[in-house]
Amino acid sequence: MDKTDLANYPALTYKDNQVSIQLNFQGAREYSKMSFPVKYGLFSRMETDKIVLEFNMNHEIKHAKAKTLDWLHPSEWLKRTVGNDWVYYSTGGYAGVYEALGEYYLPNLMYQTNCLLGGRPFETTQVAKISSQWDKILSEIDTNKRPIPTTIAQWLEKIKTITTGDLAQKAEKLFNITGARTTVLPPDARHSDYDIIPITIQDGCLYKCRFCKIKNKKAFIERSRQNINDQILALKSLYGKDLINYNAIFLGEHDGLNAPMDLILYAAQTAFEQFKFINAYMKKPMLYFFGSVDALLKADDRLFYRLNELPFHTCINIGLESADDTTLSLLGKPVSARKVKKAFDRMQTINQNFAQIEMTCNFVMDKDLPASHNQAMLDLIRKKIPRTRPKGSVYLSPLQFGNPSRQILFDFYHLKTQSLLPMFLYIIQRL
Repeated sequence: MDKTDLANYPALTYKDNQVSIQLNFQGAREYSKMSFPVKYGLFSRMETDKIVLEFNMNHEIKHAKAKTLDWLHPSEWLKRTVGNDWVYYSTGGYAGVYEALGEYYLPNLMYQTNCLLGGRPFETTQVAKISSQWDKILSEIDTNKRPIPTTIAQWLEKIKTITTGDLAQKAEKLFNITGARTTVLPPDARHSDYDIIPITIQDGCLYKCRFCKIKNKKAFIERSRQNINDQILALKSLYGKDLINYNAIFLGEHDGLNAPMDLILYAAQTAFEQFKFINAYMKKPMLYFFGSVDALLKADDRLFYRLNELPFHTCINIGLESADDTTLSLLGKPVSARKVKKAFDRMQTINQNFAQIEMTCNFVMDKDLPASHNQAMLDLIRKKIPRTRPKGSVYLSPLQFGNPSRQILFDFYHLKTQSLLPMFLYIIQRL
């Protein structure tokens, strides 16, 4: 999007002694790692002496925070996802969070997950009230007793017609379009602040690992081109005017890499064209999907050459889980350590040879796993890597959900200091 296109979104402001309104506020155009609050995209903002509410281009609530003394921290805020979850972004002490997650802010989620960090912000009065009653709060802000410019008044009327129930129904439409809720996003989606558009190109996964709490029991099956095209057109309509704020897609469900090469490329290219990412407000389009060990080992080299030529930076996350046969057996993962090691080697080759592709991987972590698990992992991420590399992150996923542990966090930091690849915790986050 150039300056000519931005002229179609003129910034307008209004302020009196009770409320301040900014329409078409231009936020940051590239996702970045900053130790201070950064808001992205085009949005509009309403602010009083007690609260800040921000709305997307569809007039739907996007961000919120209180300005009262009982708000946890002035640099922390709530964000609503397209799946209609609220996420509370906390500082978490900045440096510690960045070392653990690769981001300066910690996403605190409404649902149970495997995070070892964070508190319980949704149990505090202000956070709970705003996340569940934002529309009631909005309706109580007096904007009727003064003359307001017509454009501002029309905007106010639109944002007040949308309720919590409306947004819940819209989220259900999203899940119906793709076939199901996206129960887990790749950890790399953090690079787009999880602002992605999901497209299902396959259902299920190759493995039904015993340890996994998030994948479904559906058999692996690929979608047709017609089905993918129908999804893209329906998603284009659903995201509506706010589509301008998106530049990233997720090809689901759990093993997009195992889909046929032509189907992967068709979905990515068609989405780029239909969503008009070339005209998006956000720069640097991103493509995310998962892959299994077997899918990576059998993938045609031509796929990576073709992906590298697409107008995306592509992140493919591979679930290795362990490079130790004893641990793999305990996890119920039907692959051998030999295959895991071969997959890891191929990931390094791809990362070295393709500038627009990054292969990342996941390993599990838990205090009850055998010592051979950590040693086998270190043999890969330390002994098989000749020097420190900035590309090819390793994510460690705690097996326990809803059970923060200082000991496991200590173990993570100990492993991180030994890795020659970037290493972070993997917080299971859904759409």
